[in-house]
Amino acid sequence: MSTVDDDKKVVRGFFEAVSEGRLEDLPRYMAADVVDHNKIIHGEADEPGAAFEGLRRQSEALAPLTVQVDELIGEGGRVVARVTQRGVHSAAHPRMPEPTGRSFDIEAIWIFTLREGKIAEIRAVSDRLGLFAQLGWPLPVAD
Repeated sequence: MSTVDDDKKVVRGFFEAVSEGRLEDLPRYMAADVVDHNKIIHGEADEPGAAFEGLRRQSEALAPLTVQVDELIGEGGRVVARVTQRGVHSAAHPRMPEPTGRSFDIEAIWIFTLREGKIAEIRAVSDRLGLFAQLGWPLPVAD
């Protein structure tokens, strides 16, 4: 059974791998059937394991993408991370407007559920209004 400190190390390692572009290392931190409820753009799949492809696409479209860990709080198999996300809308993504070349700097809260020493579930809330405004994207319209 992992400790809170072990779980925090996994989460910190996850963000370091994303920030350093080492996406091939993500299986060290995420379970194969991880479910990611964190959506930058609506319509991304949240079925088990889809997080790997979602993170790859987002990392490519927002490169260089970095996530600075500002605070970690852990308890009972969960870790909450307050982070600052920075990047540039530099490449195409099937669910994003055409690349603007503009940068962003937003705050987000990520909640991780860990199982057997790996991230099993991800939920997040981020400053999407700030993201859209900084990147010059049109605001989404409700159906």
